[in-house]
Amino acid sequence: LVRFLRSVNVQPEIYIPDRLSEGYGPNSKAMLGLASRGAKVIVTVDCGINSFDSISCVSDKGVDVIVVDHHISGPSLPPAYAVVNPNRIDENSSLGNLAAVGVTLLLVVATNRTLRNCGWYVEFENEPNIMEWLDLVALGTVCDVVPLTGLNRAFVFQGLKVMGKRKNRGLAALSDVARLDGAPNTYHIGFILGPRVNAGGRVGRSNLGASLLCSDDPAAAKIMAIELDDYNSERQEIESKVLFQAREQI
Repeated sequence: LVRFLRSVNVQPEIYIPDRLSEGYGPNSKAMLGLASRGAKVIVTVDCGINSFDSISCVSDKGVDVIVVDHHISGPSLPPAYAVVNPNRIDENSSLGNLAAVGVTLLLVVATNRTLRNCGWYVEFENEPNIMEWLDLVALGTVCDVVPLTGLNRAFVFQGLKVMGKRKNRGLAALSDVARLDGAPNTYHIGFILGPRVNAGGRVGRSNLGASLLCSDDPAAAKIMAIELDDYNSERQEIESKVLFQAREQI
């Protein structure tokens, strides 16, 4: 989503909540903080379907919140400007198995089509090549452990081809740091790249993975990749100690 917005000359701010102090989804303090800094549109990705209070507190201030999620909704929807979710209870599509990254890609496709149809690209910008971001879609789909069938399978199959071209500076740097040899496959995504991207959030650096994947600076990407690799080693040590302690207690 960030890469698409940049391609149409919008510079978004990424906010990843700290999972220890803020939890996993939108929280009122963070949402109000974004609004106070001038945000007029907030898009929640892979969260928000049950965040009634935190969305309400900024919607009341004139902020348009767009929820992009795949978690199953309740009978009521949050007071958002739009809720994009194949698992709304009033949704009857066959896309309920999509990971949030797949839902986000379809939102990007639809937005891109709208811009094309209204003449945006003729007047302002060159149309982006959305296929170039399928490496990120493959990464998110495998790491979210959704069934690799139907559209998910197509996303991953094509995304691995894109990943092999090493156009994403962050993924390329992370692959080098992790000493990934040969063409990437689902094992590499799920057990080598994914845990490293995720490692920052385990140790209080929640934005680091997203920053890496959005970086176009090879030098900066290398530094972030090394940091994430170190954090991943730290995470493994912590998990090993916890496992040992649990066994001792048993």
